[in-house]
Amino acid sequence: METAQLKQNVQPIFNTLKFTFTIVPVVAGLDKFTNILCDWAQYINPSITGILPFSGTTFMMIIGVIEIIAGILVFVNPKVGGLIVSAWLTLIALTLLAGWNFVDVAVRDLVMAITAFSMTRLASIVDNK
Repeated sequence: METAQLKQNVQPIFNTLKFTFTIVPVVAGLDKFTNILCDWAQYINPSITGILPFSGTTFMMIIGVIEIIAGILVFVNPKVGGLIVSAWLTLIALTLLAGWNFVDVAVRDLVMAITAFSMTRLASIVDNK
């Protein structure tokens, strides 16, 4: 398949993933301050909560800021932002699996991490730089 045709076929898929991995981290990050979607502190591994120098709620607000930045980075530079989101989601999944809490969420986050990584690979096709 020629490069132009490949880029044309991949572009809508890439755009969908870029939009998703921009919006979802930003929305989830903002929700760490409001807890409208859920009580995010419940997802903290209990062994981590015990060593925090502040409350779980404060920790989740810090996480929220990181997620907002990651989402913006995906929008600005999908190759780098996608790798950061992929690593971030993998880390979240590993902390959930370590405490054997919310294993379903951990599996979902691992699938999302693979998808974010795939987006970075598609960015190489779409972006001719």
